[in-house]
Amino acid sequence: MTIQDARLLIATTNDGKFRELSSLLSNLPYKFYSLNDLRIGTVASENGSTLEENAKIKAETYSKLSGMVTLADDSGLEVDVLNGEPGVLSSRYAGPDASDSQMVEFLLQKLENVPDYERGAKFRCVIAITWPFGPTQYYNGECSGRIVKIPRGDNGFGYDPVFLVKSFDRTMAELSECEKNRVSHRALAAVEAIKDLKQKV
Repeated sequence: MTIQDARLLIATTNDGKFRELSSLLSNLPYKFYSLNDLRIGTVASENGSTLEENAKIKAETYSKLSGMVTLADDSGLEVDVLNGEPGVLSSRYAGPDASDSQMVEFLLQKLENVPDYERGAKFRCVIAITWPFGPTQYYNGECSGRIVKIPRGDNGFGYDPVFLVKSFDRTMAELSECEKNRVSHRALAAVEAIKDLKQKV
């Protein structure tokens, strides 16, 4: 692959996730595409029991459909007092068609009577990259924090407004893009992925 034809499919239809990953990978000599850009309407069956399995399913499915190097991620929020829930079901915890605000509301209802000191949580991310006719490789990242009782901040998506990042004492949705790209689970996984992507161009 030459720099001139280096293309990378970021396998998501979520505009927020595409912007975040594109920003994290912006120093790479690739042109980035989303599933929307390529008009790929096929929905990969995220029926894996782990983040790794779901990331692999998406990366391999969309690499076959596009013929492109494909990056897919699966992320989950793991809340200590809920025994790691919602975990792999994070995006579907409140139902398959729930909005971000509905997911947050459902989680807060689950934690309604839980005191602050028992609301520890972490975000985990697994990035899978599949090269056409090649292997699928995995990269991991996690970010520790706790769940606040009232959503705060307008940046980010998903559970970001209620996830307080330990190192900042602010929610993920209150962080600037630069700050989030230093500590987020997706950013830490992307740092590892970048090393391999650079070597392949």
